[in-house]
Amino acid sequence: QVQLVESGGGLVQSGGSLRLSCAASGSVYRISAMGWYRQAPGKQRELVAAVAAGGSTHYADSVKERFTLSRDNAKSAMYLQMNNLKPEDTAVYYCALVIRGTPWPPPTSAMDYWGKGTLVTVSS
Repeated sequence: QVQLVESGGGLVQSGGSLRLSCAASGSVYRISAMGWYRQAPGKQRELVAAVAAGGSTHYADSVKERFTLSRDNAKSAMYLQMNNLKPEDTAVYYCALVIRGTPWPPPTSAMDYWGKGTLVTVSS
C-alpha cells in the first residue's frame, strides 16, 4: 500500500508563486511514473506535469515555462514549483503515481495511487 500526501497549497495573488510538495510512503518499491494533476470546479481532472522513472518530464501546454516539476528519489518526494500563477490555475492539485507501465504522458485513468489533494487559489 502506498500513501501520498500533498502540501503547499494556499491563496496567492495573480503573478505569485507556490511550491507544492508530495511525500510518498509505504511499499514504494518500483514507480513507473509520478505526476501532478489538478481539478478545477466543474471540470475534469487533468494532467499538469509528470516525470517518468527515467527522468523524462511532460508539462501541459498551459503551464509550460511557468511550472517546474522536480523529484527527490532519496526522500520519495516530488515537488511542483509554480510561478507566475494565473486565476485559471485555481484548482485542487493532486499527486499521483503509477507502478505499472503506462502510456506517456500518463492519463488520469492510468494512475494507481492518489493523494487527497491540496487547494490552490489564485486571486486576480
